[in-house]
Amino acid sequence: MTPAITVQELRKTYRFAKRKGGVLGSLAGLFKPEYVEVAAVGGVSFEIAAGERVAIIGPNGAGKSTTLKMLSGVLEPSGGAAEVLGLTPWLQRRRLAYEIGVVFGQRSQLWTELPVRDSFTLLRRVYDQPAAAFARRRDALVERFGVGGLMDQPVNRLSLGQRMRCEVVAALLHGPRLLFLDEPTIGLDVTAKAAIRDFIREQSLQEGQTVVLTSHDTRDIELVCERVIVINAGRIVLDEPTDQLRRRIARKLVTLQSQAPRLDLDMPGVTRRPSEPHTTLLEIDTRQARVDAVIAAALALGGIEDVTVEDPPMEEVVHEIYAALHP
Repeated sequence: MTPAITVQELRKTYRFAKRKGGVLGSLAGLFKPEYVEVAAVGGVSFEIAAGERVAIIGPNGAGKSTTLKMLSGVLEPSGGAAEVLGLTPWLQRRRLAYEIGVVFGQRSQLWTELPVRDSFTLLRRVYDQPAAAFARRRDALVERFGVGGLMDQPVNRLSLGQRMRCEVVAALLHGPRLLFLDEPTIGLDVTAKAAIRDFIREQSLQEGQTVVLTSHDTRDIELVCERVIVINAGRIVLDEPTDQLRRRIARKLVTLQSQAPRLDLDMPGVTRRPSEPHTTLLEIDTRQARVDAVIAAALALGGIEDVTVEDPPMEEVVHEIYAALHP
């Protein structure tokens, strides 16, 4: 099967005039400027299969948003090659626009002075959508994201959370085969975030829609994506399935429900995290202690009613990966 996205040594370099101090330096810079180049993306290569849901993550300034902008045709790269749905994004941007949906959290695709309803109608014209099919899709999306009460309000009067819900609806109105989402849940409340995550995942599973997102919210990564690409300083440092990423950390969390209000285990590699009465949360360094040995020691204390073993939360996994990138 042909990949939805193929990227080969994609690069983006920005050129800036070098600043010099003093009057003479400023004059020299005006007539004989010296330039310095900064690599935002330093040569990344990867493939994304049709229907795959992939998160591209990394610290601020890592190059993830720049990568998405090149793949969506917003930016032209300084070097390398890429194909998105069989098209070269920056050369065939108009054709590609009919096949993709894009949400950039800091940039609106809606007309700020118009009511939301009118913005949606204009987008139907932009994408040459049949009126009946468009109306069905619009009504379903409006109901799903709970924006019915916002349809007649000007976009510039919406809160950030309200606008972001409308932005996601707008990106889906023409039935794109691929979604690029840059911080899609920024500013949203818990309910709205859940609605967006659920819908994106369900639509991908049901319709084979490819999803590529960046996010600092680890729940977006955990609940939507099946694969994670970590970028740092413009280069890929990690590319693996989400479940495997979680297992990279040599820790397990063991929760013990007990008759006793508190349990204490004095074992190497075992740390007691803050816990509630009758519930003990243990962090186990699996390089120093075996999980079954810790559980056996706990059972030997007696009065254990339930045992749960889990991997660390995705938030902790990502935090440790970022910390390793910048020790």
